[in-house]
Amino acid sequence: MLRYLIPLGIFAVISLFLYIGLGLNPRDIGVTTVGKPLPAFTLTHVLDTEKTLTDKDLLGKVALLNAWASWCVTCRHEHPLLMQLAAETAIPIYGLNYQDDLAEAQTLLKETGNPYIASGFDEHGQVGIALGLTGTPETFIVDKQGIIRYKQTGPLTVKVLSEEILPLLQRLNDS
Repeated sequence: MLRYLIPLGIFAVISLFLYIGLGLNPRDIGVTTVGKPLPAFTLTHVLDTEKTLTDKDLLGKVALLNAWASWCVTCRHEHPLLMQLAAETAIPIYGLNYQDDLAEAQTLLKETGNPYIASGFDEHGQVGIALGLTGTPETFIVDKQGIIRYKQTGPLTVKVLSEEILPLLQRLNDS
């Protein structure tokens, strides 16, 4: 009898783990800064290296912070949506150019358009690491007090914008 119960117990444990795993979000790897203050940073602007972008620049307004790179194919697919968002809304969009080549990042923005109020050059990825960045693209919503309220892992889509991001931006701006 015992020889039948042991395999049955093992099967039950494996089934439980599979059941729990199927309910998890595969994009959420558990590293998040949601609910925490934006980390302190000072970065050189991508397009104007005489200027800097700091965490203080995002205070006092609800803003998007979009991590991107010229080498990121998915970022290039997301870019037209950011351009449209910048053109059609008053949402301040800031960029975090992550572990990129500055000249290539500058060329990309000059050729495809610049949706960002400012984009900071995070050459070695230190700010990205502090944000819990898992890759590019990722987009964060930062509230007026500099608290990260949302993290989108992966590219923005029309559905994510309309169902999650825009309603949250509206609620945060109204509060």
